This record gives sequence, structure tokens and C-alpha cells, in this order.
Amino acid sequence: MSTLIAVQRPSRPAEPLWLEWLTLVGGLAFCTWLLGVRGVWALLLGADPTGLTLVIMAVFLCSTLWCGQRSRELQRQRALLADPRLARADEACWAAEYLGAPGDIATELLLEHSHGPHGTAWWVNGIQLKLGLLGKVIGFSMLALTIGKLQSFDPAQSQELLRSLTAGLGVALLTTMVGLVGNILLGLQLTRLDRFADALVADIQRTALRKDGA
Repeated sequence: MSTLIAVQRPSRPAEPLWLEWLTLVGGLAFCTWLLGVRGVWALLLGADPTGLTLVIMAVFLCSTLWCGQRSRELQRQRALLADPRLARADEACWAAEYLGAPGDIATELLLEHSHGPHGTAWWVNGIQLKLGLLGKVIGFSMLALTIGKLQSFDPAQSQELLRSLTAGLGVALLTTMVGLVGNILLGLQLTRLDRFADALVADIQRTALRKDGA
């Protein structure tokens, strides 16, 4: 009975995944511009002599662009499911491959197409957090080395001492903050991609059931 209901259930309208990503990128671009105008980027990059903050930003930028390309591909596959005639000769249609392959192999191929690349993306997302933690370790190491070099406390050199101590502390806190923010924002994008891919797989399998029951 449940199978019959699933077969007769109409396909859901395609979600505007590509438009959602463009909206998110537009918001991030505005925030980036606003922070740049207020001098936040110059402060972050200038306070981190290790360059880890810049590396984390570069990883996040490349990953976000990949998410945009991936969202466009997922939405294209959803459109091909609704109308396979839209596919060009040199384009792969996941639904057609699933319907044309034998049972278990078809499912494995479909999951590899829909979810396979996301595993690497989640690993890259974890790299941002690990780079932030690495910056924390380096920052506190710089702080410990500065304290270890003190022979005696000279009040006349207190200003220079505080500057040296806050440099290590700044590296520790700033890299951790940038890594956490990048991890959260990229994780949001990847979670949305996973959910869209889950829905796409379900729709393809539902289409196969409908054809088998016809």
C-alpha cells in the first residue's frame, strides 16, 4: 500500500538551490565589503604574522565557489529528471544512468554521483577548524616563548613586553575565530547540498518505481 502511494505521489517542484547560493554569496560579499571599509580585514591580516588567517580565508573562498558549482549541477540534474530531453549529448544524466543500470549497481552509481564529492568537501570544512586550532597553538607558543625569555621585569620595558605578549595572544584568538566562522558558514552550505541531494535521490527512485508500476 505504501509503495502504491509512493508511486502515485507527484514530483515535488524543484527547489531554487542555485538562487539560494547566489543569495548567500551576495550577503557574504556585502559583509566582506562592510568589514573591509571598517578596516577589519587589515586588522586581522596585520595581527597574524603566521599567515594562517589568509590561508583559512582562501580555503573558505575556494570551497564556497565549489559549493556554487555543485549547487548548479544538482539543480541541473533535478531539471533533467523532470525533462530528460534537456540533456545534451555530452552531458551525464544521473536519472537515465540509474534507470538503465542493474539494481545494486544503479544505487551505488547514483549515490556516488549525488553524495560522493560531498565527503571531500566536509573534510575540507574540517581543515578550516584545524587550521584555527593550529593558529591557537602557535599563538600560545609565541606567548610562552616570550615569557620564557624574560630575565627580569623592568618597568621601563613594560610597554614593549605587553606588545610582545599580546602578539601571540592575538594570533591564537584571531585564527581560532576565523576558523570557526568559516567552518560554520561552509557547513551551512554543505548541509543544504546534502539535503538537496537526498531529495534528488528520492525523486529519482520514486520515478523508477513509477515506471516499474506502469
